[in-house]
Amino acid sequence: MLSRIDGINHYVMFSDSVTLWETATLLLGPKNPWEFIKVGNCGSPIETTEGWLVITHGVGQMRKYCIGAILLDLNDPTKVIGGLSEPLIVPNEDEREGYVPNVVYSCGSLVHNEELIIPYAISDYASSVATINVKFLLRKLLE
Repeated sequence: MLSRIDGINHYVMFSDSVTLWETATLLLGPKNPWEFIKVGNCGSPIETTEGWLVITHGVGQMRKYCIGAILLDLNDPTKVIGGLSEPLIVPNEDEREGYVPNVVYSCGSLVHNEELIIPYAISDYASSVATINVKFLLRKLLE
């Protein structure tokens, strides 16, 4: 399971029981300017040929939430094998104002016909959908 048990960093947790999660391994902390305050996952990992694709969110200055991605090893998900230095989705001028300003956030994505489909919320007042070719994204993650 992916977790943010300390409120700041990505963790992978392991358990033999679906109701008891005690073992956590630090996976990744904030490192890019757009995620300096905290990082987290946006839904479940997606299995790809290159690894576990995890759509993430990062909180940067001024509580601005952006959406990014990391890639975990298929056999050992405690190993980050790829990541983006720039976010996939940032709040644009039309998406900045709302109940919670400067926020784009997703709770899950899916792959259909080689496209990653990312539904996301905008400043807690609307929603939208972004798409990106999976092979293109995987290449960028592994660069």
